[in-house]
Amino acid sequence: MTADDIEKAGAALACRALELPEIAGAATVAAYVSVGSEPGTHALREALCARGARVLLPVLLEDDDLDWGEDEGAGRLAPARRGLLEPEGPRLGPEAVTRADVVLLPGLAVDRRGMRLGRGGGSYDRVLARLAAAGADPALVVLLYDDELLDEVPEEGHDRPVHAAVTPSGVHRFTPRPR
Repeated sequence: MTADDIEKAGAALACRALELPEIAGAATVAAYVSVGSEPGTHALREALCARGARVLLPVLLEDDDLDWGEDEGAGRLAPARRGLLEPEGPRLGPEAVTRADVVLLPGLAVDRRGMRLGRGGGSYDRVLARLAAAGADPALVVLLYDDELLDEVPEEGHDRPVHAAVTPSGVHRFTPRPR
């Protein structure tokens, strides 16, 4: 995809994501900064901040767990490990995500059951485990391109289904399976 294609898809994703009542009405959203050819998060993050939502961004720790900081705009992002961009401001601690109303998760694909295929680093698996341990129940939403919604993805015992996937063409909701 060209940079222009990625930007257009990101704008469409922002519009679609804001159609979800969970996102539109969220006071706090744990998001991420898209990099490379990932579906763009910039337009969505800007729209959320403009609506007065508190947007948290991940900070990759040495053990691949995630700390969090506030999104203070694109000009306040710094380069980090693995080509990521992270907020420059104060760190809020790994537990900050437990206070989010919505957690946006990156993914390579999601299947029609809501199972997410990540990049294999386990950072978001730790986030999902932390949420469960805290009894937190935010909406779990993955941002994808249309062709990344698949019939089935590989699944491991610790994987948890997400509630929805947003693609440029629409919102796809899932009924999580009992675990």
